[in-house]
Amino acid sequence: MKILIAEDDLFSRRLLEKTLQNAGHTLISCEDGNSAIKAFEEDRSIEFIILDWMMPGMSGLEVCKLVKENEESAHTYIIMLTAKNKTEDLVEALDIGADDFISKPFNALELNARINAGLRIISLQKELKDSILELQGALAHVEQLQGILPICAWCKKIRDDSQFWTSVEEYIGKHSEVKFSHSICPECFAEKYPDEDEEETESTNAKQGTV
Repeated sequence: MKILIAEDDLFSRRLLEKTLQNAGHTLISCEDGNSAIKAFEEDRSIEFIILDWMMPGMSGLEVCKLVKENEESAHTYIIMLTAKNKTEDLVEALDIGADDFISKPFNALELNARINAGLRIISLQKELKDSILELQGALAHVEQLQGILPICAWCKKIRDDSQFWTSVEEYIGKHSEVKFSHSICPECFAEKYPDEDEEETESTNAKQGTV
């Protein structure tokens, strides 16, 4: 996973870098919020960000807000590093869009555990997105007939949206993926061809390729 980190304290930044590199992650390391936003805008493939809350210039909270306000990047997973421990501060971060937070000084095991939890959420989001796209693709190939259809009580033609009367086959064919093959039910066969043998006629039609 490519992870963007922003930490103005050099010692903490180096510790973050070492911890994440040892876990096998690719890093983009920034020393403040302004450079973090710039790096994020240059590489929108970044899906995971770790931000120090208090930084010179743009704070981690401001960076988080900018990232989350953008519809294209709102799914980006963000962990806040903070020495703040007041409930109202943490609620503020979560309300702005932070997905998680870790108290400073951080514990490497806890950090890795929270990153792994974030990665699982990102994976689930991708699976959900793929499923939605597949569903949308399937629905795009199916046109559903809905509502009330005006149909002639005698000839059974259907009146379309343009007020023209069309056959049932033509109307359904235009509004769905249905393809018709024609046959004749036993009742109609007996009425229309009273002197014919139904099984014999069906056999003849099958040989001739008639449906």
